[in-house]
Amino acid sequence: MHPAGKRIGIDFDNTIVGYDQVFLETAVREGLLGREFVGNKQAIRDAIRLLPDGELAWQRLQGVVYGRGMARAVIFEGVDTFLRRCRDEGHQVFVVSHKTEFGHFDPARVNLRAAALDWMTRHGFFEAHGYALSPDNVFFESSRADKLRRIASIGCTHFIDDLEEVLSDPSFPPINRILFGAPPSPAAGERIEGAGATPPYPICATWGHIEAEVFRERG
Repeated sequence: MHPAGKRIGIDFDNTIVGYDQVFLETAVREGLLGREFVGNKQAIRDAIRLLPDGELAWQRLQGVVYGRGMARAVIFEGVDTFLRRCRDEGHQVFVVSHKTEFGHFDPARVNLRAAALDWMTRHGFFEAHGYALSPDNVFFESSRADKLRRIASIGCTHFIDDLEEVLSDPSFPPINRILFGAPPSPAAGERIEGAGATPPYPICATWGHIEAEVFRERG
């Protein structure tokens, strides 16, 4: 028995689900990047934003990837092990994501929330012998403010997100926060914009590191 069960909130896009290859394939197909381009979602975003009307192009690309491209997205390595441990030890898991119903400038008008739920269903999130997540524990919110209010209202003890600007928001509830991603590593002598203070929460580059952080024994 685990009397002090945790209530673990997890972001969806780019935290549970990886889109690097989908973004690259779609950007090349749309003529936004050359076939020789190599890089993850962050690098793709940065490159596209440098194009004429780059911000608009990036928003359009997101609408395609998170809608029609959702079926080709992958679950991050280690998420499976983490969620099964939560299931077996009786910890509650919530998915809380800032996700609009439809993508910006998506002519196909794919329902992004329905696409995400379909993806979760196909990957066994709601199966008793899968991750045993209740559909009632999945929340798609229309704004970051709504997302933060939801995290507070459901009483999360932990929250995992890939965006530092979310975890560092002044309105973020006072709970355990974990940033999923690699810490910045500037070249010698290079100054990171906005640097000057270490985030007051751990930065974990893998889901194995996240599991160790969430379930570490405390003295």
